[in-house]
Amino acid sequence: MQEYTTPAEFELRAEDNCLSALLATARSRPHGVLFTRPANYEWINVTAQEFRDEIYEVAKGLIAMGVEPGDRVALLSATRYEWSLLDFAIWATGAASVPIYPSSSLTQIQWIIEDSGAVLALSETREHTSQMEHLVLQPDGTPQLAGSPSRLRRILEINSSAVETLKFEGRAIDDAEVDRRIAGIRHEDLASLVYTSGTTGKPKGCILTHRNWIHQIRALLTHPIGAIAVPGTRILTYLPMAHVLARAVSLAVVIGGATQSHWSDVSTLTVEFQRTRPHMILGVPRVFEKVRNAAANKAADGGPLKAKIFERAEKTAVEYSKALDTPDGPSRVLAARRRLYDRLVYSKLKSAVGGAVKYCITGGSAMSPELRHFFRGVGLPVYEGYGLTETCAAAAVDFTDVRIGTVGQPLGGYSAKINDAGEICIRGEGVFAGYWNNPEATAEALDVGGWFNTGDLGEIDETGHIIITGRKKDLIVTAGGKNVSPAPLEEKLASHPLISQALVVGDGKPFIGALVTLDEDSLLRWRLDHNIPENRSVRELAHDPALRAEIQDAVNLANSTVSHTEGIKRFRILDHDLTEEEGEITPTMKVKRNVVFRRYADDIEEIYQR
Repeated sequence: MQEYTTPAEFELRAEDNCLSALLATARSRPHGVLFTRPANYEWINVTAQEFRDEIYEVAKGLIAMGVEPGDRVALLSATRYEWSLLDFAIWATGAASVPIYPSSSLTQIQWIIEDSGAVLALSETREHTSQMEHLVLQPDGTPQLAGSPSRLRRILEINSSAVETLKFEGRAIDDAEVDRRIAGIRHEDLASLVYTSGTTGKPKGCILTHRNWIHQIRALLTHPIGAIAVPGTRILTYLPMAHVLARAVSLAVVIGGATQSHWSDVSTLTVEFQRTRPHMILGVPRVFEKVRNAAANKAADGGPLKAKIFERAEKTAVEYSKALDTPDGPSRVLAARRRLYDRLVYSKLKSAVGGAVKYCITGGSAMSPELRHFFRGVGLPVYEGYGLTETCAAAAVDFTDVRIGTVGQPLGGYSAKINDAGEICIRGEGVFAGYWNNPEATAEALDVGGWFNTGDLGEIDETGHIIITGRKKDLIVTAGGKNVSPAPLEEKLASHPLISQALVVGDGKPFIGALVTLDEDSLLRWRLDHNIPENRSVRELAHDPALRAEIQDAVNLANSTVSHTEGIKRFRILDHDLTEEEGEITPTMKVKRNVVFRRYADDIEEIYQR
C-alpha cells in the first residue's frame, strides 16, 4: 500500500477559524467552565463567556498599541492560562502569534524575533524579557542592536501585569473594532509562525494559516479520539504550548467545551494530577517512561517481594495487552491474573495520575511498543499520534483499530503516501503553506502536488496504518556499505530504565556503535542496590563491570531485533545526560545529532580504537 486517504467528516466554511469556533462555544454554552486558573492562592473557574470577554479586552489593548492585521506578535512563556488568553487575543486583532519555547537560548530568541519581524513581544518572566530587550527599537525607530533587522517596538511581561496593562490601554477601543478584525480573517491568512525546534541548523518558521489550524481542530474533534473534549471532562495541559501538538489539543479542548487547567512545573506534576484528576493525559514518550520507572522504583523501595510483584505485574500487563490483539483474546487464567495485579499494582499506578484517566496520547517521538503494551494492560491505554509542525500537529493517530507498533491511520482530511525513496509524505488542508523567508527550503519540502516530504522513512499497510522505520537524514552507511536506520535500535535501548538517551553511530565506520547516557533517578536506585557510594562519578562508573553488564543486556535485547550486521558491537557511556540547556536536545526531547556528533567526536572515536 503506497497511499491512503481518510475522508474528512466535516466541511469548512469561509468564515470558520479557531476564534469563530470559540465564540460559537461561548454563545451556545456561556456558563460552561472552560478553564480553572490560579488566583489569590486558590483556583477559580473561567466560564466561556468570561473567557470571550477577556479575549476582547486584551485584544483591544493590542489594537491600542498599534498591532495591525498581518503583524506578528511573539509569545514567550511557559504553559499557563495567560498563554491561551493571549493566543486568542492576538488572533482577534487579525495578527499572527509567534510562539517561543521558554527554554530557548538567547541566540534562538534573537533569530526568531528578527526573522519573524515581530512588532510586539509578550514575555512571562524578567529573565525572558531581558533576553529580548536589546532587540527593542529605540524611540527614533533605529535598532538598539547595531545591524539588527528587528522590528520589535515593545515588550510586555505577564508577571509584571501585562494582561492588566493591555486591558487598561484598550479601554477606549470599541468592541466593534474587534468584531471587524475577526470578520476580516480569511483561511489563507497567517495565523501563526511556529519555528521548528531545529535538530539541524537554525529553526525554520512554518507558515500555519487559519485554514491549517481549524482543519486540524475539526479533524481531532470529529475523530473518535476527540470524544474526550466535551463538557464535563477535565484536561491538564502541561507540555510547552509552543509545541504544535500541545497547542492543537489545547485548542480542541477549549472549542469542544471541556475544562482545562494549565501546569508547567513537571517536578510537581504528580501532585497536580491529584488536584486536577484529568480524564486524559497528553505527553511525550519520556513522560510515560518516567511514570513506569517511578512505579518500579517505588516497588523496589518496599523490598525484594514488592519488587518481584511489580516485575510479574508488568509482565502480565504486557501479555494481557498482546493477547487483546489475538483472535481469541486473553485466556481466563491471564484475565484472572490481571485482576489480581490490578488490585496489587495497577490501581496504585492509576491513582498516581489522578484516578480518572480514560486514555493518554503521546507524540513528538516514537514510543516503545512494549511500553504501550504495558500501559494498555494496566488500563491506561496510550495512543500514539504522528505529525510535525509542518502538518499543524497530528496527521495520524493509532486510536481506532489499534495496532501497536504503528502510528495509526491518517486523520480526517489527511492523506499519506510513501514515495520512491521510502519517505512518508503527507497532504491535506492541515499541511503548512511553506517556510517563512525561505523559498528554497519550501521548494524542497513541498512538491507540486501539495505533498509534504516529512523526512521520515516508513511503510503503509493494507489498512492504512503508518509504520515509522527511521529518519531519512539519519541513515547510517557503514564502511561495508550496510544501510542502518538508527531509530529502532535507539528506541529499544532507551526503553531500559537505566538509559536516558541512546545515539547509534557508525557512519563510514567498520561496525555500529552507540553512545549511551544514564537516567539520574534510575542510576541512584542502581547505586543503592549495589552499595556504590555517591562520590563515585559517572565517569568512573562507566567502566564498572556490573553497570556495563546491565547496559550490555539492553544492547543484546536491541540487537535481537535487527540483523547481525546492523547490531551494536560496542558502546560508550557518557559521563552526563544530554540537555536542552547545552543545545544537545530540542524542547520536545529530540536529539540534535549533529551537535552531539561534533561535541562527542572523541568519545565516538574511542569506540573504534580498542
